[in-house]
Amino acid sequence: MNETLKIIENRRSIRKYSPTPLTADEKQTILHAALRAPTAGNMMLYSIIEVEDQALKDRLAVTCDDQPFIASAPWVLLFVADYQRFFDFYTFSDVESACTEKGITPRRPADGDLLLASCDALIAAQTTVIAAESLGIGSCYIGDILENAEIHREMFNLPQYTLPITLLVFGRPFVAKEENRVTPRYDQQFVVFKNKYHRLSSEEFVKMNEPTAAHSYPNLTREEAAKTIAQNNYFRKFVADFSIEMNRSSRVWIDAWNKPH
Repeated sequence: MNETLKIIENRRSIRKYSPTPLTADEKQTILHAALRAPTAGNMMLYSIIEVEDQALKDRLAVTCDDQPFIASAPWVLLFVADYQRFFDFYTFSDVESACTEKGITPRRPADGDLLLASCDALIAAQTTVIAAESLGIGSCYIGDILENAEIHREMFNLPQYTLPITLLVFGRPFVAKEENRVTPRYDQQFVVFKNKYHRLSSEEFVKMNEPTAAHSYPNLTREEAAKTIAQNNYFRKFVADFSIEMNRSSRVWIDAWNKPH
């Protein structure tokens, strides 16, 4: 296994950091890696906001589902799905007049553009994660940035055709890497399919969860354990308050993106 694959294999979320800050060179190396990430049509439909103001970090620790480690993270990056920059570029070039000359009806960014920009932003984000890992710097994704749309839009002055798709916090791990347990994943057979999608059967759900069931629920049958795992996740994640707020807030972002002019 080469060094890149080792980094991917051993990466895990880090929420407790050494007080040693990242150097300017390390930050620049990570940001440069982001800018080299794959991007749709080389348009780079994302923006990255370095959150340096401690007051903003303190507030994010509250608005992102009360996670105090955000405030103490040495480096915080907000990844924004961004079609505003390119749409402003189009406007600068007077595309409406050009459309009139060509007999084409001009349009504004829509749902597909939002999804494309979100892909660009997330690809850039993951590229920073791998770059940081190669420097011995850990990270943690904060999906809760999708919550509290009204607050986050105002905090970061986000215009119409933007959406804060993810927040990443970085820092040197407080605990030595070899002491951190790598989180298990589902086996490939339940995730990777050939040529078409496959919906899992009851038997496959039981088999998919056997490793967790054996460790966490040794006194239950395999089926009982699998159902317990599913229900625990449902109540802890799917119908939890933060999830309800995330969906409400996501609708606010999408509706604002599609607001007619």
